[in-house]
Amino acid sequence: MVKHVEPDQILVKMPSLRAVKSFVAAAKYQNFTRAAEALCVTQAAISRQIRELEAALGVTLFKRTGRAVELTEAGIIFYDAAYLSFVNIAQAAQRIQNSSKRKQELTICCSPAFSAFWLSARLPGFFAANPDIDVNVVTTNNFLRMEPGVHPDIFINKVSDPREGYHSIPLFYDLIYPVCSPLYLKQHPEIKDLDVLKNHTLLNLSPYGRSQIAEHVDWGVWFNSQGIDVDIGVGGGHVFNANDYNMLIHMVLNQQGVCLGWHQLVSLMVEQGLLIRIGEAEAVYREKLHYLTYSESRQDNEAFITFKEWFLGCIANEQTSVVQLEVSH
Repeated sequence: MVKHVEPDQILVKMPSLRAVKSFVAAAKYQNFTRAAEALCVTQAAISRQIRELEAALGVTLFKRTGRAVELTEAGIIFYDAAYLSFVNIAQAAQRIQNSSKRKQELTICCSPAFSAFWLSARLPGFFAANPDIDVNVVTTNNFLRMEPGVHPDIFINKVSDPREGYHSIPLFYDLIYPVCSPLYLKQHPEIKDLDVLKNHTLLNLSPYGRSQIAEHVDWGVWFNSQGIDVDIGVGGGHVFNANDYNMLIHMVLNQQGVCLGWHQLVSLMVEQGLLIRIGEAEAVYREKLHYLTYSESRQDNEAFITFKEWFLGCIANEQTSVVQLEVSH
């Protein structure tokens, strides 16, 4: 017995796509003749499709003034939605067509800070060595809730095996120390003393948007790791809070205060002399691991294997690396 299927109301109510296509062309060029030329049909065909669409919708879509046409209020509403839909369809079709071309693609998801301060500085070397591989980067701090249709091949974050079908490789642990600009330290050499630093201008990374990933380290936690009990923001110097690490680093570079530096993010800027580490005090959190998490469906993909070997090779040179470069990965 054939099971009865209820009509799909969305598809049933959809007007003819051919008519919508004619409408979009006519609205774009505001001229039926030009729309006909763009679609390689006759002007009569465009006019007929527009009449059918207006009849189906029960509204007038164009004000006709001689050869020119102008959208009505209803036409403007329908054009905005219809044009965007056609753009999305065309882009999806282009991606599918491009997938058969020689270039391979990888989509990597990481935090904005890791993208800005680690990945962007090293990717040029990867591109130079692998011109046949394109890399797309998606940044977010909410790794547990991706937007619909976004399916990264690789995640770089603090979540191990965050979802079914993915496997994780440990990369490095957290090593955190205070940093400022060389000029700021020259102007305030006294901040090498932690008892002075705690009352200075502190740029603090707030936990907003990170609590679902891992426990957070702020200035209060960091000072506590150094045996200094301090109530950040009560008395003493000024404390500025932001959940945007990029912003805090730019403020530090502009001599506006001191922030905590996560080694894997700031080490290159320290090597370049843009930032300077304040003293020798540091907090080491070997249990706070970062991972490269990849889709198991890609584990035999040539582009993924190439990127993974390059990436793990870079990480292996980091001071905080826990990567084991084994073929078994």
